[in-house]
Amino acid sequence: MKIMSVDYGDARTGIAFCDVNEILASAYTVIDESYAPKLLKKISDIVDREKPSLVVIGLPRNMDGSYGFRADKCRELGELIKSEIDIPVEYEDERLTTVIAHDILSSNNVRGKKRKKTVDAVSAVIILQSFIDKRKNR
Repeated sequence: MKIMSVDYGDARTGIAFCDVNEILASAYTVIDESYAPKLLKKISDIVDREKPSLVVIGLPRNMDGSYGFRADKCRELGELIKSEIDIPVEYEDERLTTVIAHDILSSNNVRGKKRKKTVDAVSAVIILQSFIDKRKNR
């Protein structure tokens, strides 16, 4: 099934998709929007265009496994997506995804403004790849 992942941030939100065979996640876009209703509309437009069967939202956890205020915001976005767009939503642990994304971009010599514009999409790819890898191993 085609799955969309969301790396929800205060200023930017990364979006990624996997192929219908759930083999490989790929970056799709970064949405520059902090106002939740506008962000929801942009996500809705992407869902309408790409027709995923499931949305996976990165759920930030503290290193001790506990949840903080940011996890609550991600769950709120998930509830909005489920109610407004009517698509199933699941969550995936996103600990260290931004750090890993920065490492990947550094190793590919992506710097400055280009890095800032792509790091959230790369994080969304990491979240989705983790999710689909876990599904395969169940």
